[in-house]
Amino acid sequence: MAVSHGEQLLSSLGVLLGLLFSGWVARQALGDAGLWLVAPMGACAVLLFAVPSSPLAQPWSVLGGNLVTALVGVACAHWLGHSLLAAGVAVAIALVAMFVSRCLHPPGGAVALTAVLGGEEVAQLGYSFAFYPVALNSLGLLVIALVFNNAFRRRYPHRATQAANPHKTRDLPPRDRLGFTVADLDEVLAERDELLDIAREDLVQILRQTEERAYRRRFGEVRCADIMSRDVLCLAPDTSRAEAWTKMQEHRLTAMPVLNPRRQLLGMLYLHDLLQGGDAADDAPVRALMRTQVPSCGPDWPSIQLVQRLASGEVHKVPVLDEDGVLLGIVTQTDLVTALYRRALEREPAPAADRAD
Repeated sequence: MAVSHGEQLLSSLGVLLGLLFSGWVARQALGDAGLWLVAPMGACAVLLFAVPSSPLAQPWSVLGGNLVTALVGVACAHWLGHSLLAAGVAVAIALVAMFVSRCLHPPGGAVALTAVLGGEEVAQLGYSFAFYPVALNSLGLLVIALVFNNAFRRRYPHRATQAANPHKTRDLPPRDRLGFTVADLDEVLAERDELLDIAREDLVQILRQTEERAYRRRFGEVRCADIMSRDVLCLAPDTSRAEAWTKMQEHRLTAMPVLNPRRQLLGMLYLHDLLQGGDAADDAPVRALMRTQVPSCGPDWPSIQLVQRLASGEVHKVPVLDEDGVLLGIVTQTDLVTALYRRALEREPAPAADRAD
C-alpha cells in the first residue's frame, strides 16, 4: 500500500477518537436503556478515517446508507423473522436500496444483518434501531471525521476537481487536447462495467500525473532556473495605476510582479485586474489592485511540473522564488514551450539518409 506509516497511525487515531465520541454521544442520549454502539460502526470508522476520499465514505453514503439499510433490516426481521433467509434477503434488498438512493456504503450490509440477527435487545427497539443507535452513531462519527480530517489537511467531504476551460468555451482545456481524454476514460470504464472505489475526476488526475512522470523520465529534467527569464521588469507596491499601465503597454506585458525593497514578491499585477479596476483613480497604488495569492515555484523545480499550471489557461507566468521569497526570475508559457521543443529536438533520431552518411 502506498501509504506512509504516519498516515496509517493518523487513520488509527481517527478511528479511536471517532468511535469513542460516537459511543459517548449515544450513551448520553440513551443512557443504560439501549445500545451505545453497533458493530458495523467499526467498519464505517475505517472508511471515514483510512480512506476519506472514497465515494463510499462521503457523508450521504454514511448517513443515508446506514439509515436505509437499518430500516430494510428491521422490516425484513418483522415480516420474515430472525432466520438465515431473512438475513440474506435483508442484505440483498438493502444493497438495491443503496444503489437506488445513491448512498452505497459497505457497512450498511452489516447494519441490515445486525437488524435481523442482533438478538433480543435489537429486536425490542424495532424501527427505532434505525435512528438510535444507528443514525446517532453515524452522526457522531461524521462530526469527528469532519473535524479530524480537515484539521490534518485531508479534504472531507472529498470534492474531486476537474479542470474546466477558463474561457468558458466548448473547447477542452489545452492540457487535455493531447493524450487520453475524459471521454476515453468513460468508454473504458463503461466497457469494464464494474464499480471502482474512486471518483472519476480523481482517477483522471492520477493518470495525468502519471503521464507527467513518464514524460519526465523520457526527456530528462530541465530545471525552472534553466529556462526562466531573468531580466524581469517589476513594480513597487506604491507605483501608480497609470504608471503601471504605461509600463505594460510599452513592454507589451500582461502581468508584472510587485516587489518590496528586498525584492521579495508581494503579488502580481495582471492586465485584466488593471482594466477591471476602472473605478480606481490613476494615482491609486498597484498594491490595491494586485493579486497576493500567486502560484510560484523554486529554481530547482523540474520545469515539467509547470505544464499543468501553465496549460490551464488561467496562469501565463510563474515567478521563481528562492527560500526567502526573493524573485529570481519568471517562467512564461513561451519559455516552457521553447524548452520542451528544444528537448524534443535533442531526442529526435537523425533521418536515415543522415545516418547512412
